Amino acid sequence: MSDPTQQPPSDPYRPQEPYQPQPPHGQQPPPGPQQPPYGQQPPYGGGPYQSYPPYGAPQPMFDQPLKPNHPQATTSMVMGIISLVGGMMCLLPIFLAPAAWIMGRKAVREIDASGGQLGGRGEAQTGFVTGIIGTILLVLAILAIVAIIVIAIAASDSGSDYDYYYDSLSQIVTQRG
Repeated sequence: MSDPTQQPPSDPYRPQEPYQPQPPHGQQPPPGPQQPPYGQQPPYGGGPYQSYPPYGAPQPMFDQPLKPNHPQATTSMVMGIISLVGGMMCLLPIFLAPAAWIMGRKAVREIDASGGQLGGRGEAQTGFVTGIIGTILLVLAILAIVAIIVIAIAASDSGSDYDYYYDSLSQIVTQRG
């Protein structure tokens, strides 16, 4: 059986009790933080609430100042992504991949050597990796094109059956004639 002295579980949809009890009807509430009159703004940074930086101001993470990105970090990332996506559509943009690889590697090394003064390592690393992938695809595409050309040349140089029969037929015609 249930214990009659035990309170029923609290209803999560019931309004929460206020932190301070309300004074009885007809009495004045205790003095608390004063709100400005209706239509007036509280002074900036004042009042009982935490103040926030103005709209649009950069907000540093973990109270650290923002670091400027390496100038080539974003460039290498964009070139790497364009080389992969554009290379799948038409082969021309894939030639950007080696440049993205080189720029990304250079930017990562300079960011690591800056001692924390430069940011954008993730973007530079993305450019580096996508540049490697794009360069591998570029090399495979060039090898495939070379293989197709070699096979086409080899097939055209070998004597076909048509040439053999044509030569045989022309010899027969010349012997009879």
